Amino acid sequence: MASPAEGAAMRRAIALAALGLGTTSPNPPVGCVILRPDGRIAGEGWHVRKGEAHAETQALARAGEQAAGATAVVTLEPCNHYGRTQPCREALISAGIRRVVIALIDPTSRGEGGAAMLASAGLDVEVGALADEAGILLGPWLTAQETRRPVITWSYVIGGHGITPLPAESADAYRLRINADAILLSDGSASEAVPGSHGGGILTVKDITPGTDARDAATALYEGGVRNLLLHGGLDVAGPFLERQLIDRVVAYIPDSYESQSPAASLPWPQLPPGFTILGLSKVDGFARIEAERSR
Repeated sequence: MASPAEGAAMRRAIALAALGLGTTSPNPPVGCVILRPDGRIAGEGWHVRKGEAHAETQALARAGEQAAGATAVVTLEPCNHYGRTQPCREALISAGIRRVVIALIDPTSRGEGGAAMLASAGLDVEVGALADEAGILLGPWLTAQETRRPVITWSYVIGGHGITPLPAESADAYRLRINADAILLSDGSASEAVPGSHGGGILTVKDITPGTDARDAATALYEGGVRNLLLHGGLDVAGPFLERQLIDRVVAYIPDSYESQSPAASLPWPQLPPGFTILGLSKVDGFARIEAERSR
């Protein structure tokens, strides 16, 4: 069982991993903390974008010689294959790491997984530490791997003028964009949610016309490297995805002045599409913000 110090380090690693949201795809956001035998942090790191150093390598570089005999606490199973970077399990072994605490196993491991290889090399390996908490961050990436399409979020404003896009200049629109890989607009164009954020590591999928089947569009975006997709627009962009039950999450906004208006007669539903359950409510930027997910 993970010690209290390792549990605290895992929560730190999960938080660090969030710094990679919106930039690591098609790789997952991962965080790593190196603990000295006395429980103090020797180094930490996170994966920034595809093609650059993984979280374990970043943390080991910061720990330096203190990594020998230390414990590596990592949110996802260290990789076990050669790609643009060396396998993380090899870097951990070479650095003299004694113990590795892992939250979740990587379903994309090639051949024998990194955890098994680490154990075969004589390291003490524990899997499942704070797995539920790590899953809050890695859940969308894991879901995308399973469904072979991006996890899709739709943001919209609902009020007296019907269903309209959230103003692009609003602070919340920016927050949504920096946590997504790509954004799909009502004209069918898809591009990086924050241009240049992936450093060329993700393909830009264009010319997904309004007539393209939503499932085909989602598959094309997944194959282009997108794991988190943001839909920006009204029912013109979201309708086909709703019909195919491809939207996983909605973030709906009611304008603060809504009390002085009447709902548009053309609204297809009062607030949320059928089949969605409220997860959270808050007031931001002059709106009531409703987060909901598809009921399972």
